[in-house]
Amino acid sequence: MNLNTKSLEKLRELINEETEYRSGPKIVSFFNELGFKDNYGQGFPSRWFFTDEKLKQINNSLKLKECILKLFNPINFIGKNNELKRFISDFNQYLQFDDLMIELNSNQVSIVKYKEQNNNVEKKELSENDFLNQEFLQIDISKLNLDYNFEEVIKQRLKEIELSLKSGASLSVIFLCGSTLEGLLLNIATKNPQNFNKSKVAPKSRDGKVKALYDWTLDSLINVSYDVGIIKLDIKKFSHTLKDFRNYIHPRQQASQNFNPDMHTAEISWKVLQATIANLIGDR
Repeated sequence: MNLNTKSLEKLRELINEETEYRSGPKIVSFFNELGFKDNYGQGFPSRWFFTDEKLKQINNSLKLKECILKLFNPINFIGKNNELKRFISDFNQYLQFDDLMIELNSNQVSIVKYKEQNNNVEKKELSENDFLNQEFLQIDISKLNLDYNFEEVIKQRLKEIELSLKSGASLSVIFLCGSTLEGLLLNIATKNPQNFNKSKVAPKSRDGKVKALYDWTLDSLINVSYDVGIIKLDIKKFSHTLKDFRNYIHPRQQASQNFNPDMHTAEISWKVLQATIANLIGDR
């Protein structure tokens, strides 16, 4: 069983955050049940990096199938069957590009060949080429109804992003796009706290309470924005690099993760930000 990079990234999110928040020790335990023999301790890398590495190691093997079936085992979702269905439906949108899908029958999950079910619109929306080929010639920030100072900052950032793209400064583009996207989504969230806090994917602290909005990561803001219908699936799908942009601010962290963005990555990041703004002002 072999999954593409985007499917693996989505699987990492499901393991680490979405199905439940798993701390470092819990993630180690999760993979040790698949045959690994790791220990959690000093020197443990970031949770997402550790999970990415484990998924790469088991990709194209039966262990990956075992991992997915373990993750979606209905016994872990007693009383939360609707949540399980939503997680499976969300992941199936990625798996279809691997010609696979997860089926839930009664109290059993299985992985089968993808069945075409008139998903041509979603397929097109999730195509990287189609996503990059979208044109956003004019972005009217004034339609976002931001306060004056905030609007001026956003305008300045958009100009700097375009200058960075022209000069080939890909890392700068990612930082600017990531922080600007975070600011815009947080602005929407603070204006609509009830909708965001009630989302099924709203991030929770260890005591089970929804975290304060200003403690949400960009990853959480994106997931909830999609869940409440503010952004489209293509934005959620192609926002992975931006979700992790803070990790790359520190040179040592960037070096340890061997992250060297090229202009293709920068262009996707810029397109994600443009598409998000277009969604927010109703121009898509």
